[in-house]
Amino acid sequence: MAKVTNQEIDPEVVKALEAILLVAVEPVTTKLLAQVLEQPASVVEVLCNRLAATYDAAEHGFQLVKVAGGFRLQSRPELSAYVEKFILDGQQSRISSAALETLAIVAYKQPISRVQISAIRGVDPESVLRTLQARGYICEVARDDGPGLAVMYGTTPLFLERLGINSLEDLPPISDFVPDAGVVEALEAGLRVVPDTTTT
Repeated sequence: MAKVTNQEIDPEVVKALEAILLVAVEPVTTKLLAQVLEQPASVVEVLCNRLAATYDAAEHGFQLVKVAGGFRLQSRPELSAYVEKFILDGQQSRISSAALETLAIVAYKQPISRVQISAIRGVDPESVLRTLQARGYICEVARDDGPGLAVMYGTTPLFLERLGINSLEDLPPISDFVPDAGVVEALEAGLRVVPDTTTT
């Protein structure tokens, strides 16, 4: 990556960068920023990282983060309670627990078909999948090679954006949510039904 000194940075470019990030609805890629600002992508990357560090040092109520493959200005997570108060209750419908479960399955097992999701959850996820698609969190990413050419689902860039992560590799390991063998064995022992041999 090219070194960028303070003397080389045009203040107008920095102001333009901030203005773009301020009005952007979705994360803006380094490539697009470079095109608009007419600067090398390496310079834009350095400027974004410097702005992010500056905002952090000044302890602003917002931060510049890299999510879903681009840069975005957003409020700080520790101030979410204030932001939630500002947003009217009911303005956005909450996602159901069934939808969250299905979304988690798609995120960790993608690409995955409706039948495979049904086998994991034990219920038909068709209506939940339609909801998640309507919200833009999942989409059709492929077709299965098997009979019927089943639709295979995967997550979208909007999913990454909403979670505030840059790629699927940033998801926490699924092992963090799965109990170890000792816990499973204890659960099985506690739930095991022992036949009553005292009755005849």
